[in-house]
Amino acid sequence: MATTKKTTKKTVAKSKTATKAAPKKAAAKTVTKKTTKVAAAKKPTGKKAVTKKVAPKKKATPKTVAAAANVAKKTKTQKSIALINPKYNPINMLQEFLKFEAAGGAILIFCAGLAMIIANSPLAHDYHHILHETKAVVGIGSLVIEKDIIHWINDGLMAIFFFLVGLEIKREVMEGMLSTKEQLILPIVAAIGGMAAPGFIFYLINSGSDNPATLNGWAIPTATDIAFALGVLSVLGKRVPIALKVFLLALAIIDDLGAIVIIALFYTANLDVGNLMLGGLFIACLAALNFFKVSKGSLYLMFGLALWICVLKSGIHATLAGVITAFAIPLEIKGERRSLLRQLEHDLHSFIAFVVLPIFAFANAGVNLDGITTHHLFEPVTLGVIAGLVLGKPIGITLFTWFFTVIKVARLPNGMNIGHVAAVSLLAGIGFTMSIFIATLAYQGQSPEFVNFLREAKLGILLGSFISAILGLAILWFSCRNNETIDQAKEAEENNPIK
Repeated sequence: MATTKKTTKKTVAKSKTATKAAPKKAAAKTVTKKTTKVAAAKKPTGKKAVTKKVAPKKKATPKTVAAAANVAKKTKTQKSIALINPKYNPINMLQEFLKFEAAGGAILIFCAGLAMIIANSPLAHDYHHILHETKAVVGIGSLVIEKDIIHWINDGLMAIFFFLVGLEIKREVMEGMLSTKEQLILPIVAAIGGMAAPGFIFYLINSGSDNPATLNGWAIPTATDIAFALGVLSVLGKRVPIALKVFLLALAIIDDLGAIVIIALFYTANLDVGNLMLGGLFIACLAALNFFKVSKGSLYLMFGLALWICVLKSGIHATLAGVITAFAIPLEIKGERRSLLRQLEHDLHSFIAFVVLPIFAFANAGVNLDGITTHHLFEPVTLGVIAGLVLGKPIGITLFTWFFTVIKVARLPNGMNIGHVAAVSLLAGIGFTMSIFIATLAYQGQSPEFVNFLREAKLGILLGSFISAILGLAILWFSCRNNETIDQAKEAEENNPIK
């Protein structure tokens, strides 16, 4: 009994002690919780405190100040584009361009095939009569322009195509894939090689020809068809790195610019000085509109149309008016929430891809194979065009790219090597639209020999472009067959020059 009483006393004592200590522990816990909450409010949960070392400030030099200003300008441009309209973001525009060109390439192939079928069917006479003998007259008062349908297509519709090319070149130089020195040098040297080598090969093959007039076509294999090349490249889907597509696109854009210069220098005759001077006046008007940042597209259209008429009547090829007008369109206008240049480029893409180029292909690809034998395949013009496109293009592009990267003047984009360049350069041998266009200028005239040369040139263009497409597709498929599907939006963002 005594033991039980002692134990009970001890138990009661312990319970009293515990009761007294409980408030203290609770208070301690409360304090701990408050301290934890304060600490949690001061620093983000789940992150360790990191002490940042303050780097010593570098002295500002003119170079660093200029570089910082350039980066700030590009960042501001990108933000303003995104705020105005997300679809005008450079990355979205690049992806949209690739989509339109790929789809347009498929339609071009269909129209070219249809033209070939009709030109070698009972409808051949009607096809030729409508295009080459049917006249269309447009005029106001004493100003009258009378052309056959084929010339309205090649001089009129193609001027709109070159207008779009001019817009693309200007935008890419100012804010896109050609906006920095490193980005600009590589496609320029590649395009120069891709024009020089085919022209030289054509000249070598035709220099021994009995008729020196065959040499007029030296520039035919120097051109690249953007729509066809990207259309073929799109067959491989998203396994092709976007860097390759960007390289091919930039190369083709520079190539188009080179074709414009070639047309202006070598394929103009019988110049009318009076119309040239009047055209110069309209160019000055377009320059004034650009200088004062006028945003009325109708004014540019009015002066551009007047310039087109003057250039057409001066003897220079009328498509140059489209390029000059495009260069006058301002990219950014202070205080304006829209970009006239980007809007025009966006609005014209579908019209050019699905209307202008298919009509051009249908009108110009109809080669009548009547009377053509294996002998025509070995004519100097045919051989020169095929060899220039199939051999000259890849040799020139690959050698020039390799040489200028070795001497550190140019640099290949991330994820690309010289093997990729060689494969893509084969696709640059698809010269369809621009090559046919230059051929119609090189062998203008109704004389039997020029008609025959034009037919041989078109035969060479079709065969050379087809061989280049098959070879380029096969080599690219082999080199990309093990690639996983690429998130092109992510890759495009990583390769965005404005960020």
